[in-house]
Amino acid sequence: MSKIISLKNVSLDIPIYDGSNISIKKQLLSYATGGRLATESKVCRVQALKNINIDINKGDRVALLGHNGAGKSTFLKLLSTIYHPTSGTININGEVSTLFEVGLGMDPEMNGIDNIITRGLLYGLKKNQIVAMIPEVVDFTELGEFINLPIRTYSNGMLLRLAFAISTIVKRDILLLDEIIGAGDASFMNKAEARINELVEASDVMVLASHSNEILKKMCNRGLVFRHGEIIFDSNIDESIDFYINHY
Repeated sequence: MSKIISLKNVSLDIPIYDGSNISIKKQLLSYATGGRLATESKVCRVQALKNINIDINKGDRVALLGHNGAGKSTFLKLLSTIYHPTSGTININGEVSTLFEVGLGMDPEMNGIDNIITRGLLYGLKKNQIVAMIPEVVDFTELGEFINLPIRTYSNGMLLRLAFAISTIVKRDILLLDEIIGAGDASFMNKAEARINELVEASDVMVLASHSNEILKKMCNRGLVFRHGEIIFDSNIDESIDFYINHY
């Protein structure tokens, strides 16, 4: 099988800062006194992922299972290079597309069209490519004339529709999802599900974190069970869900 993602002895430590020690007031006092009143920030490190060794192959549709804080979302952010490992190595063979933090990079003062262009540029598309996609994105959102208004005037549902439509305009080799986005009424959700299925079909690998066993069984063929930042079980989706249910 062709390896698309490979992690060898990967661990990730995340620094946690004591914000009470680095307030603006204390920094100003330090400057004003020439450092005589020192401002120190205490830092502790939390090991978010521990010694991950795994290969994900072409055709894998991987479910991430585990309680809140088990490491699922952190693992996704590691694969998307939002985080970088403290130790170990990661090899990723292909372009990555993410469907989490879909509102990242959107400007509330700009209208929907301008946000489509800005986000498309962040995805590495050329402006002429984005302009060609605008009619499809606008039609998908069902926002009508609201597309020309600043997005700060949108309801949460409208904003999610736009963010989802923009985030799914690009098909990539590796698709990372953190829960399935709820972005509207039943009709729109059917469209969103069809769009996600298109992205999954076009990808070599899909990795999905969700608390819905029904969705995981429907979309995945393999499951990884996380506990306290470690992968403790790796098997087909049915066995992985059974393991998770029986142990947690």
